[in-house]
Amino acid sequence: MRVLLIEDDGSVRRIVRKMLERGRHEVTEAENGRVGLDRLRDSAFDLVITDIVMPEMDGLETLIELRKHYPALAVIAMSGGGRTGNMDFLGSAEKLGASAVLHKPFTIDVLTTAIASSGVAAAGV
Repeated sequence: MRVLLIEDDGSVRRIVRKMLERGRHEVTEAENGRVGLDRLRDSAFDLVITDIVMPEMDGLETLIELRKHYPALAVIAMSGGGRTGNMDFLGSAEKLGASAVLHKPFTIDVLTTAIASSGVAAAGV
């Protein structure tokens, strides 16, 4: 499965990438929503996993654009709540059409479950 991983924190991006690669997924990284959308225009992906709290273009803005231009694409939103620890961002992501949400930090088992619930075929991590 081809996964676009959008996350501004490089260390979190590396950890999630390794989790996905353990499941033999092909992962492309982006450090914010704007870069992620550019990567999506250049290549096809089966799944997008996006952080919510990011500079330049946050995950909610990214999700709105994804739903507008790629309505059938599975999207998993993840958040640790930012500096405030506010998890309302994930509820907003669900309302905007996220296929699944993840509370950071999460385990590989939680990621596997989120991918399976997002409706993407071959969901094993």
